[in-house]
Amino acid sequence: MAPGAARRPRRKAGRRVRSSPLAGARDRSAEDWWWDRLAPSGSEYHLLQADSMLLVLPGLGPSRARSRARKRASRSAQRRQSGSVPAAKSRPRPRPRPQPEPAPVPKQGPDVGWGDRIPLEVLVQIFRLLVAADGPMPFLGRAACVCRRWNEAASQPALWHTVTLSPPLAGRAVKGRVKAEKKLLASLEWLMPNRFSQLQSLTLIHWKSQVHAVLKVESTAVVSFLEEAGSRMRKLWLTYSSQTTAILGALLSSCCPQLQVLEVSTGINHNSTPLQLPVEALQKGCPQLQVLRLLNLMWLPKPSGQGVALGPGFPSLEELCLASSACNLVSNEVLGRLLHGSPNLRLLDLRGCTRITPAGLCDLPCQELEQLHLGLYGVSDRLTLVKEGSSLLTQKWYHTLRELDLSGQGFSEKDLEQALAAFSGIPGGSHPALCSLNLRATRVTPNTVSSVISSCPGLLYLNLESCRCLPRGLKRAYRGMEEVQWCLEQLLTSHASPKLGGS
Repeated sequence: MAPGAARRPRRKAGRRVRSSPLAGARDRSAEDWWWDRLAPSGSEYHLLQADSMLLVLPGLGPSRARSRARKRASRSAQRRQSGSVPAAKSRPRPRPRPQPEPAPVPKQGPDVGWGDRIPLEVLVQIFRLLVAADGPMPFLGRAACVCRRWNEAASQPALWHTVTLSPPLAGRAVKGRVKAEKKLLASLEWLMPNRFSQLQSLTLIHWKSQVHAVLKVESTAVVSFLEEAGSRMRKLWLTYSSQTTAILGALLSSCCPQLQVLEVSTGINHNSTPLQLPVEALQKGCPQLQVLRLLNLMWLPKPSGQGVALGPGFPSLEELCLASSACNLVSNEVLGRLLHGSPNLRLLDLRGCTRITPAGLCDLPCQELEQLHLGLYGVSDRLTLVKEGSSLLTQKWYHTLRELDLSGQGFSEKDLEQALAAFSGIPGGSHPALCSLNLRATRVTPNTVSSVISSCPGLLYLNLESCRCLPRGLKRAYRGMEEVQWCLEQLLTSHASPKLGGS
C-alpha cells in the first residue's frame, strides 16, 4: 500500500430504508456517489485512497471474504428450513487427536544487510566500474566506511592502479591549505604500503610545497614493496623522475628476478635529466625480461669499459622500445650490448635514434624480426643527410617483416629501390608478410611504390605523405586494401612525366 493510503470504510450491512430519489440525492454527497460508481457494494474491488491518487484493485480481502461466506451459510440454512434442500445428517465430531509437540525453533540472529549478501567478487567488479569512471579517490575511502564487506572490497590492490591526488583549492587561506596538505600527505604515507602495492600511475595536481615529499614517500614505499614482494612481481611501469633512480637500483639488486615487463617513460618535454642505466647489471637483475620500454628518455648508458665482458643478455626478450621524440644517445655499440643474447626479438622500436645505422642492425642476432620502426620525427635536416644501406635491413628480414617504418630517413632513391625490391624476390612463389609500410618524407619514386604494392598483396597501410618524388594528389596515407590498390592504379595510369610538387 502506498504511504498515506487509507481504505475508505464501507457502510455497515443492514436493512436499507427505501426513500424517494430526491431524498437519497440530498443525503448522499458527490464523493459517496463516485465511490459507489467505482466500487459498487458487492463487487470484487478494493478502493485505496492516497493523498493524490485513488486506486481500484481487484480481488477479495479477508474481511469481505468472511462476510460473503457468512451470507452463503445463512442462505443455505434458510433453504433447508423451507424444505427445498434436505438437511444433512449430523455426524459425530471425531475426537481430536493429540498433536505432537512442535520442535523447538532455533533462535535466529539479526538479519544481515543486503550488502553482506553480495559476493565479494561481484562487489569488486562493481567498484572496478566506478573506479574506471571516477578514479579510486575519494570513492573507495568512503565505501570502506560502510561495512566490513565493503571495506574488504575497497582494500583490493587491483582497484588502486591509477591514483590522482589533488590538494585543497588555492582559494583557501594559507593556514588551512597547508594543514590540509599535511593531512593528505599523512594519508598518502599510510596508503602507499597498504593500498598502492599495484600502483601504476600517480598524478599530482596543483601541488607546490609538498611535491618532493610525496615523491619521496612514493619511491620509498615502492622500493620497500619491491624488496618484500619482488619475487612475485611480473610487470612494472614507472614514470621517470628524480626518485626513479632508487627504484631502478632495487631492480638491479635482483629483487625482481621474475620481472617480465619493465617500462620507464616520461613526458615529451620532461627528459632533461639523463637516466643512468647500466645494461649489464639490468641483465643480471632481470634475466626473465620479455618487454623493455624506455620511452622519451635522455638515456645515457654507462660505458662497459675496455676488457669488460658482455652481460648475459636477455634471452627471453621479445620487444625492445627505445623511442624518443628527440635525439637520444643510443648507438650501435649500446644496442649490441642490449641485444647480443636476444635471438627471439620480434619488435624493435628505434624511432628517434639517429645514431643507429643499418650496418649495426644487420649485426644483431635476431633472425625473425616482425616489426621494425626507424622513423625520425621532428628532425629538420632529415632529407639533407643522405644515407645508404637500407637494403641490408630488407635482405635480412624480408621473409618475416610485417611492419616497416622508414619515415624521415634520408636514403637515396636508388637505395630505397634496392631495399623494397627484396620483397618481390621471395623464393618459392610465396607472398611476403608485409602489411604496413611507412615511407613518409622519403625519396621513394613512383616505380618503387608500384613495385612494392604489386609484390605485397596483403599491404593494408601505406604512408606516402610528404614524398617529394611522387605526383600531386597521391602524397597521403592509404588505409585498407581498396585504397592501396587505388593508389597502384593511379600510379600505373599516370603520365610518363608527372608534375612534381613540393610537400
